Amino acid sequence: MRYRFGDFELVRETRELLARGQPRPVEPQVFDLLLYLIESRDRVVTTDDLVEAIWGGRIVSEAAVSARISAARSAVEDDGKRQRWIRTFPRRGFRFVGDVAVEAPGRSPAAAGNQHIAFCRSRDGTRIAYATSGEGYPLVKAGHWLTHLDHDWTSPIWRPFLDRLNSAFRVARYDQRGNGLSDWDIGDLSLDRFVDDLAAVVDAAGFERFALYGTSQGAPIALAYAHRHPERVSHLVLHGGFVEGRLIRMREGERQQAEAILTLMRHGWGRAGSAFIDAFATMFIPDGTREQIESLVSLQCRTTSPDNAVALHRAVDTFDVSSIVEEIDIPTLVVHARGDSVQPLDQGRELASRIAGAEFVLLESRNHIPLPQEAAWRTFFDRLEAFVRGSDTKR
Repeated sequence: MRYRFGDFELVRETRELLARGQPRPVEPQVFDLLLYLIESRDRVVTTDDLVEAIWGGRIVSEAAVSARISAARSAVEDDGKRQRWIRTFPRRGFRFVGDVAVEAPGRSPAAAGNQHIAFCRSRDGTRIAYATSGEGYPLVKAGHWLTHLDHDWTSPIWRPFLDRLNSAFRVARYDQRGNGLSDWDIGDLSLDRFVDDLAAVVDAAGFERFALYGTSQGAPIALAYAHRHPERVSHLVLHGGFVEGRLIRMREGERQQAEAILTLMRHGWGRAGSAFIDAFATMFIPDGTREQIESLVSLQCRTTSPDNAVALHRAVDTFDVSSIVEEIDIPTLVVHARGDSVQPLDQGRELASRIAGAEFVLLESRNHIPLPQEAAWRTFFDRLEAFVRGSDTKR
């Protein structure tokens, strides 16, 4: 990923800072600091955020942080007086304030293997970051908890997933409100607002009629969008989804689980080795490799704040599409892992049983997120591609 601002370019993959096209040597920690500030440019980052992301949560003096900020400014010909690129917000933190052009490597944004990131506004004015990539039949991936368009592009979990999608589809995806490159200053977290975000993205991307893929919380969002705009959705794919959130289902065990997750989240978000990280990995990718699990820690550090994570997770637990699910009249594929600990299997079965004509695929897996090393990965993509190719798109 290449970030251009003024006379400078920061290249993520090669870890280079270019000034007027020429390499400019910077210390690794200074490069990391610049990259973090640029990728978090939609918000003010606190000193604690920087310490966690750059120093791994170790005890660091304010003088050390100030020295690195000064070095980062110097590297891009800035200083504490001008603050052209890096602005200090007294008693709050720092923010990268310059205009940044984002470019994925490669020949064309539309080609498989490259992505083009842009921004649009949802109905209430919230800025939503979205990306397009791949070639083929149009497919929209509904936003869900914990994504970052740039980070996911190099993630050992999401990049293989995206590569496979891009090989068969023209893909649009986005960071939901409150996380990733979208606005972090969140207010209304109702299901309707999340559907508005999806609607804004498909319009901005120019997708008229498309397959709609919703995973996890993205499933009820996708279903609600399809109910609102059935003429736009040719195929509906619901993966690891649910009809009613935990707090609506009113099961005592799940209610306790939800509250326990929120408590762990408040105290362990983005902290390697915390109880939350262990619980999070065990729930989402129990069969993940060490590299895949560590990428979740990195994703947490970059994608949202602890407070936003809690607010988003709580909002998801109140989603409810039970009043509209039986009105869906679109070819639908429901996919669920047998051992999914995030959303129980009976929720997938309920989705499939309440949508007329829905096809149900049971994955022999424990992972909420499909992993490329498991057989269920191939099953999932084979069935997804066959479903979109074979369904009647004029229904």
